[in-house]
Amino acid sequence: MKRDIYKQLMQWKLSKRRKPLLIRGARQVGKTYILQEFGAKEYDKVFYCNFEEKPALNDFFKESLSPDKLLNNLSLYFNDTISEEKDLLIFDEIQISNQALNALKYFCENAKGYHIACAGSLIGVKVSGASSFPVGKVNFLDMYPMTFLEFLDACQKSNLRTFIEQTKSFESYPLPFHNELIDYLKKYFFIGGMPEAVSYFSETGKITEIRDIQHEIVNAYQLDFAKHAPPTDIPKLQIIWDLIPAQLAKENKKFIFSAIRKSARAREYENAIQWLKDAGLIYLSYQVTTPKFPLSGYITSAFKMFMLDIGILGAMAKLGTRILLEGDQFFTEFKGAFIENYVAQQLKAEKQADLFYWVSSGKKAEIDFLCEIDGTIFPLETKAAINPRSKSLKSYDQQFSPKVLSRTTLLNLKQDGIICNYPLYSITLFPELGENTASPTPFLG
Repeated sequence: MKRDIYKQLMQWKLSKRRKPLLIRGARQVGKTYILQEFGAKEYDKVFYCNFEEKPALNDFFKESLSPDKLLNNLSLYFNDTISEEKDLLIFDEIQISNQALNALKYFCENAKGYHIACAGSLIGVKVSGASSFPVGKVNFLDMYPMTFLEFLDACQKSNLRTFIEQTKSFESYPLPFHNELIDYLKKYFFIGGMPEAVSYFSETGKITEIRDIQHEIVNAYQLDFAKHAPPTDIPKLQIIWDLIPAQLAKENKKFIFSAIRKSARAREYENAIQWLKDAGLIYLSYQVTTPKFPLSGYITSAFKMFMLDIGILGAMAKLGTRILLEGDQFFTEFKGAFIENYVAQQLKAEKQADLFYWVSSGKKAEIDFLCEIDGTIFPLETKAAINPRSKSLKSYDQQFSPKVLSRTTLLNLKQDGIICNYPLYSITLFPELGENTASPTPFLG
């Protein structure tokens, strides 16, 4: 399937500062697939080493970390010569081999002409050990579940993707296109962006097995708890992981430790939460006291916790296929939790954005997302309803007078003064479209 990260892989291949590449991401987001696809299309030959499937490969790296020696041994192993510039050498599940990770340093320093791309689970690389990681000697790319735009590509609807990406103003989309995109968005809310689930739907047009696929992925993640996490943290990981759907169903969606047990404290669970974050399984959005640059300097102890994928969230919340038949209920289910999780997922994957939100001092107003881009802070409110009048945006405007205010809803593309309404399916246009077209007209919402 077509993935947007392919363009970044091409940039890496052609870069004058190319180093061995490490693609980071949660399990089963498509790291191995995209590297093999990239290698098959852009190189003469691909040499694929999987340290999990073939642990004996690690013995080459125990013997020597010299690139010349390693390349010679690997060429003998594959019975073929690995050529500079022309071939791609893939190290998959590299977190299994501390020695292979460390060898990347020497490839960077002494064998720059060889193209080496690695894939590994985030948590595996994290716990591989500081002594084995080649700091400053690798390039990084982060990979996420498929975005909604990538989902359109997979569904042979690239024309709709192009239509969105060519948007230059807040002129409303033709109603037939708007309705079709809402229909595909509803499917995406159910299927999500895990490549196996998307591929199944793309190939069959059916959703009957989607939840089974998602539950298999969830089970694989839970097995990783036992495989990689410290034994004392495993029960905590499972509790937190299981609680996420219920926490998001609350009105303010803030993660509350007392939901675990009345006496629970943040310090008891902070290691487990950090583990899930490092594994790429959750995204954290931090509350800020005031929207000033940098936002990270104004965070409080409060935060929201989102799933890496909206389809996984739906599976864990036990929402069946019937929800797809019930109009727009999917968007309002769990008090709009799916909409916020969807927006968080798109902002992480498309903008690599850190996530923040703002709550007024009296807790009477809340802005769901604050995005910090090039020193400017852009507020974004998410709404499930088709009547999006907002006291929170008005309160934010009165206190901070931003250049532009944004909301994302099921409504069509529209602009009222400094209020920019993005349909949920075109959240990729936020905030650039609003920044470039904002009117000085006062707040009207």
